[in-house]
Amino acid sequence: MKRTSVKPRIKRNGMQQAFAAVLLMGMVAIAVAGPSGIVTWGESETALEQRKVQLARLTEERDTLKNRVDLLDPQHPDADYAGQLAKVKLNVMNHDEKLMMLPKP
Repeated sequence: MKRTSVKPRIKRNGMQQAFAAVLLMGMVAIAVAGPSGIVTWGESETALEQRKVQLARLTEERDTLKNRVDLLDPQHPDADYAGQLAKVKLNVMNHDEKLMMLPKP
């Protein structure tokens, strides 16, 4: 009768288990620190909050600029705003206006 050795079979099972353990640890590492892992969730939340603040600021700025554009509509310009803008851009004043210089804080 031929005897088969138990050692090679045990050795092969041990190698398979070691390979499976390494593969499992790699999958856990990717789940924790990968591009969509647990660690990046916190960073994503922080980035989302920053983007919301930035979006609110840009929306307010857009609304302000839209209001200015509406005031300078070529068909119906707002006389007060057009006059104020011309004074600032052209650096002109009427003879009855006075300039008050304030000290810098």
